[in-house]
Amino acid sequence: MDRATPLPQPAAPAVPAARRSRRTATAVAVAAFSLLAGGVAAVATGGSALASTTTSAGGALSSNWYASAPYLMPEDNTPPDAAAVMDATGQKAFQLAFVLDSGGCTPAWGGTSSIDTDTVMPAVIQTIRSKGGDVSVSFGGYGGNKLGQGCGTPEATAAAYQKVVTKYGLHAIDFDLEEPEYENTAAIHNEIGAAKLLQQNNPGLYISITTAGTTAGTGWFGTQMLNEAKSQGFTPNNFSIMPFDGGFNGGAAQTAALVSFNTILQNTFGWDAATAYAHEGVSMMNGRTDAAEYFTQADFQTVLDFATAHGLARYTFWSVNRDRQCAGAVDPGLSGACSSVAQNDWDFTKYTVKFAGATPPVTPPTTPPATPPVTPPVTPPSSPGTCTAAPWSATATYTTGSKVSYSGHNYHAKWWTLNEIPTASGQWGVWGDDGPC
Repeated sequence: MDRATPLPQPAAPAVPAARRSRRTATAVAVAAFSLLAGGVAAVATGGSALASTTTSAGGALSSNWYASAPYLMPEDNTPPDAAAVMDATGQKAFQLAFVLDSGGCTPAWGGTSSIDTDTVMPAVIQTIRSKGGDVSVSFGGYGGNKLGQGCGTPEATAAAYQKVVTKYGLHAIDFDLEEPEYENTAAIHNEIGAAKLLQQNNPGLYISITTAGTTAGTGWFGTQMLNEAKSQGFTPNNFSIMPFDGGFNGGAAQTAALVSFNTILQNTFGWDAATAYAHEGVSMMNGRTDAAEYFTQADFQTVLDFATAHGLARYTFWSVNRDRQCAGAVDPGLSGACSSVAQNDWDFTKYTVKFAGATPPVTPPTTPPATPPVTPPVTPPSSPGTCTAAPWSATATYTTGSKVSYSGHNYHAKWWTLNEIPTASGQWGVWGDDGPC
């Protein structure tokens, strides 16, 4: 996809690879809130405990559940049944992704499905709330047109987001500020300004800010975003980084990045280390990443141990859609619908439940064989099968759901596209890989 041209800053480092897409990844009075993650209490001076009263939209949960809500895409990447995930893991909250601008400062799911007419999301939200859970909604992600880019001012951006908050009766929201939007100074000014207005106008709204992570904590643009928040006097419930797709190797590298990000928060806002950790969060990617890094259950445990020991304010991951083992070959390549590592369904979601302070249900074991099974090697076909979908054309315009074939694979368009090669867009791009013909 086209990207915004980076700001001409000589000190700016290279931006890490794609991490979330569309996909392709709030207002609070000053008070304390608890994160009951293994008995750890984190004090966030910029947040307040969410009201526990029941509203017509559903009852608010405690802050620790919003802080642990994993990302879920109910309209893409072979969405799982949220109710089944809740039953299997004990998770009560999910981060629904993503709201973008469909044009004219108009909020829409994925930038194409208007919040006024979409029927999928209301049904999913109702299902989750009927089981005693709740949702947060994430604005932005990697790629796509963001409301901060299209609305023009912080006030107009806030008004667009307020429509979403009001429509779904939200108690929590997330601003996922990354490429290419966070390279645009005016857009980030609008996003942070909108977050501040939503904080003022919706007392008790839980707000997280998520941005790109690097081995140094975050990069130049992430630091500029923090400076923008400081200049506007805005403090969310947490600033979270995504420590993947940037040269990471396992959980130890991720915790090292969190330590570095803590220093950046201290230097930016004048906090001590403990206060910075109480405003800091982590958003991971389970299994194989865009950059062919691999994060296993052991890595998630490493980061969870660090998060609870240091009182981090948030622990989440991208995504529930991927929280299952791929069929056939464990690692068929990057997928939006499975992890490409060996696992049981919803293994990674259970770590977020632990961070919330709950004990996940035990997965019932299957009857073991007398001897460990031997997994036969997967022999790839010598050549792809015959494709029945029309071949991709560089001159054709494709809309959501269009089917094409290319290089022996079937693909479907996630949104409008023209002259974007299916294999070049990657997992988080416009084309979804439906597998070999």
